[in-house]
Amino acid sequence: MTTQLPPTIDPAAAARWARLPATTSPWLHEEVARRMEDRLQWIKLQPQAWAHWEPVRGGLEAHAKLTARYPDSACYVVEAHENQAHAAIQSVAKPWWNPGRWTAPPQHAQLPPDGSVQMLWANMLLHSAPDPQALIAQWHRALAVDGFLMFSCLGPDTVQELRSVYAAQGWPLPGHQFTDMHDWGDMLVHAGFAEPVMDMERIRLTYENPQRLLQDLREIGRNLHPQRFPGLRGKAWRAQLEGALARQLASAAEQGRLPLTFELIYGHALKPAPKLRVSAQSAVSLRDMRDMLQRSKPGAA
Repeated sequence: MTTQLPPTIDPAAAARWARLPATTSPWLHEEVARRMEDRLQWIKLQPQAWAHWEPVRGGLEAHAKLTARYPDSACYVVEAHENQAHAAIQSVAKPWWNPGRWTAPPQHAQLPPDGSVQMLWANMLLHSAPDPQALIAQWHRALAVDGFLMFSCLGPDTVQELRSVYAAQGWPLPGHQFTDMHDWGDMLVHAGFAEPVMDMERIRLTYENPQRLLQDLREIGRNLHPQRFPGLRGKAWRAQLEGALARQLASAAEQGRLPLTFELIYGHALKPAPKLRVSAQSAVSLRDMRDMLQRSKPGAA
């Protein structure tokens, strides 16, 4: 890892995208979350508390499934907008007349305290982070020892068809470059995670027309490349784009529908017990010392 910030993400553009309020979850994000949630059946740990990073964009249906999977676990909902966090919490709240409403574990609209959660869930978020290593480090701090991280993001082969269309027109790239899953694994280890397991699959979607294709892309994200078009495009350019998509992507094999490929990366990693680095002068944080002492007690897991 030679640099901390991705060279093809404009931090200002990424910040604007993060500040845009979201009201619905993209279909693709819900589908990815469904596939990721299915993997939890192989994990035996039942968290006392878990955190969901940006559930509105990541998947409100997934938030409901996770709440149902861990009915006795408290949850921290982390959103850029407090009203979105409350919307996610209300989406799984029981009706006022249901007695279970008063006994259900709390869902908090806030960052989890350091070392307070046993699972952290972040679906389709990391690829748009302007400083992913800082975000991964924040996740590491939030997790308790032996807690685990579950995340997904887009990979480098995403929307290669769209990139070909832009290249044929002589336009700047339609989006920033996405990080390879092996680099994500390196970042996890660098942040202190252990046993990272990375997996990848490709989903090929087809669209009936350019308008529907562009609508899906707009729900999924934005072009964060520093060398993107420097200003707004007009109606004439939009018509040119739609014509190019129709001409270059239409496939006889797909009966005239327009294909787009999405590379999906899934990651899972554990937070191990802190290790004391011994040198001439060693410094250990109080939290790390507490964790090491706790694990050294007889009967500790």
